[in-house]
Amino acid sequence: MKTINPKSHDALVKWLITSFTEEFFAHYFPNITIGKYSFIDKEFISKYEALKESLKGDLFLLMEVETDGKIRELAIQIEHQSAKEDISERIFEYLCYVWLLKKKPVWSMVIYTDEAVWKKKVPDQFCYAFSRENHEQVFRFDVIKIKAEKSSDMIRKHSLLCKLLALKADDTGTDPEFLLHEIYQAVAQMKNGLDHDRLLLIHQWTDFYKKVPDETIGKIRKEVGMEVIETTISEHVFNQGVLHGIMRGKAEGKTEGKAEGKAEGEIRGKIESIREQIANLENLHNQGILSKQQTDMMLIPLRQKLNDLTEQLAKIAV
Repeated sequence: MKTINPKSHDALVKWLITSFTEEFFAHYFPNITIGKYSFIDKEFISKYEALKESLKGDLFLLMEVETDGKIRELAIQIEHQSAKEDISERIFEYLCYVWLLKKKPVWSMVIYTDEAVWKKKVPDQFCYAFSRENHEQVFRFDVIKIKAEKSSDMIRKHSLLCKLLALKADDTGTDPEFLLHEIYQAVAQMKNGLDHDRLLLIHQWTDFYKKVPDETIGKIRKEVGMEVIETTISEHVFNQGVLHGIMRGKAEGKTEGKAEGKAEGEIRGKIESIREQIANLENLHNQGILSKQQTDMMLIPLRQKLNDLTEQLAKIAV
């Protein structure tokens, strides 16, 4: 059986939610209408720099989301294990910090992504206070258990998020090759409406959770015409960075309007491209998708190239 790195596993779930946010809410909270939303993880970490050490090992997603016409803060804790500990106190701590950040109502939830079959319900509340009239004051949060749903039900839904989650749901009695066929047939039909980030996520997700040989999933991708999509993180990072850098360089060169200015603009564009690639790699490492060794191997040539370009730029400026 494939050994699963919990950090990489949970990072993929976070990536899935941020890529298919509307579908996530539509599936798990169909009675709640959401409007505008934004992700505020970086703002949270920046505000509570001192918490970085204590947050190690935790993977959470913070959003500001409009629900039923009102702006609320949403704190999602992603848990790979459900049997080891009661995390209700930690969820309450996050609520307090998130409330202090924005001072708006906080909606808290936990998503359990582990393979365990629950024999009893996990805690979904925490007693945080006491008063004479109301006695115990209880904080409650939503609990989602992916394994509690049937793969056979999820794969039939139109939502691409649900089809992908079918690989993580209870697949008892379901053919794993059939699940992949259904996923990639849907992806092929939606391909024109899916950006590179989503396509990369789909390939990473299916590679990680497939229960068939590599040859089988390769054959499925070929059958539906999806084998030529960029499938490696390095290609994705490179393409994203180059595109950004080229556009930036063209803009700066055009602004200069002369030969040396154009040359400088092109170099600045290349520098911007490499910086973008480095930032993307570091972000994927922070999410647990890339190991430190993988990240370092990909960063070394990029940083060397960055140094070379910076020296070229300095010579032009003299």
